[in-house]
Amino acid sequence: MALSHTTTKKQVNKEKSSISLLSLTVGSFAIGMTEFVIMGLLPNVAEDLDVSISSAGQLITMYALGVAIGAPILTVLTHRIPQKKLLCLLMVLFILGNGISVFAPNYAILMGARLITALTHGTFFGVGAVVASSLVSPDKRAAAVSIMMAGLTIANIIGVPLGTFIGQHMGWRASFGSIAIMGIIALIGILVFVPKMRQENTESITGQITALLKPKLLLYLLIGALGNAGLFTVFTYITPLLTQITGFAEYHVTWILVLFGCGVTIGNIVGGKLADWKLMPSILGLYFTICIILTLFTFTVYSPIAAVLTIFLWGAASFAVFPGLQVRVMNLAQNAPALASTSSHSAGNLGNAAGAFIGGWVITHLDITALPWVGAVLVSLGLILGIASYIAERKLQQSEKGYSI
Repeated sequence: MALSHTTTKKQVNKEKSSISLLSLTVGSFAIGMTEFVIMGLLPNVAEDLDVSISSAGQLITMYALGVAIGAPILTVLTHRIPQKKLLCLLMVLFILGNGISVFAPNYAILMGARLITALTHGTFFGVGAVVASSLVSPDKRAAAVSIMMAGLTIANIIGVPLGTFIGQHMGWRASFGSIAIMGIIALIGILVFVPKMRQENTESITGQITALLKPKLLLYLLIGALGNAGLFTVFTYITPLLTQITGFAEYHVTWILVLFGCGVTIGNIVGGKLADWKLMPSILGLYFTICIILTLFTFTVYSPIAAVLTIFLWGAASFAVFPGLQVRVMNLAQNAPALASTSSHSAGNLGNAAGAFIGGWVITHLDITALPWVGAVLVSLGLILGIASYIAERKLQQSEKGYSI
């Protein structure tokens, strides 16, 4: 009887954790929509606000900078606020930013609204990753983080096409209105289902920054940035690559990107399970796999079928590494896990920006067909740093073990 009661209690706790994770996933889905939907609406925004396409494109650049620079600052300033309350405040800020976007009378106010939502992005994922990993047993932390982050990847498959469709048929403001509604749903879910947690982090601001400035932690932030740079060196210019080199019509690219998004989602879930199994070997193995796939893409880009298959596998491998890296970074900054997790997203966004810049340079000075192997070189640099760190760590552990004996 007692055993049955214990089993029932475990099942109830598991169901509660699942619903809590789902609430966080809805929040990450909404944030993913607000980040990427603007790409499909740039002509509409530019025409309505009477600015050039290039000026409208700065709405994307400033969002990325807001995540990269502003999010760690916001995380430090709010580190004493209980995690559930902070998540709620972030979603309120997110709803406010998108609400302002709906009614923005001019370009400057829309830019300000985008910066507000950008601040919530990195901090939500940073705090959300800590909360998600706290909802499950230690051996399932990476899987929990991957489920929360799945909202971001699903947003690329469903949310962005849906938001673009709404914007093109009802006006771009309606897209931001629908995103604000998603934010309200996420807020309600967090309020109702995410449990209150004991605030373990009592570190001062100085203590948190000190925890973040550990050389090994900074190394893994660099490794993550290099991985993202390799990804965005190619992904930023995937449309001209597929149309000019592979020979696809432009309308086919949309469906290829949906397939890429499916690979991203699958990879994100599988990557979480791999990281829970063997954290560092899975991270290094996935980086090696990405290098191989991007190198192969240099040749398969000329074949439509082979190119599509390569893109699917590339999306899966590239995003499979993220949950493991997130957990690794949080493990290395135990006194400031939320700040470390947020900084991981900041480093990733800097990698995105660097990759887009490098890709542009490659097209100008080399050739568009060089993008895949240049992306592979960038990822291989991250792999080399990761292997060197792992070997040094293993040697240190062995020497400590030998000393203790």
